[in-house]
Amino acid sequence: MLPEAMVALATAGGTAVVQAAGTEAWGALRRHVAGWFGRGDAAREAGELERLDGTASHLAAAEAGDAEGAAQAERVRIRQEALWQARFEGLLESLSGDERADAAEELRALLDARPVSRPAAGDGGLAVGGDVHLKADHGSVAAGVIHGGAHIGPPSLPDPSQG
Repeated sequence: MLPEAMVALATAGGTAVVQAAGTEAWGALRRHVAGWFGRGDAAREAGELERLDGTASHLAAAEAGDAEGAAQAERVRIRQEALWQARFEGLLESLSGDERADAAEELRALLDARPVSRPAAGDGGLAVGGDVHLKADHGSVAAGVIHGGAHIGPPSLPDPSQG
């Protein structure tokens, strides 16, 4: 069983693979991850490149769906992250103590060196790289995306217990 820090590192690796797929960062991350898994074995590295390409294809196909497929796309992303986390964990577990420590350090360096994708938005858009909390008050409407309609009416009356 891996120490918690290595499980967290494997989780970060799985997340990095899924987040990079389909972005400008994909080519470099793909090569580095395949090299990390290959551990100097060209045939194993080629196999990892195929697996990584399969992940990118699955994610692209899931993202190509309509708005109703958003939940399906999210399930595909979660599944791919979990698969890659398990692969990272499996390799780390298969190594002896010193080899494991070296591989963990290499993976940490690989993840630290990857380019960070910045969100982008067109004119009139807002791009955010984290959570967004919208709040409406005084009878207004706040929305990121409205699927359907919006109705503005008089505010509801407060509960009598609220004064």
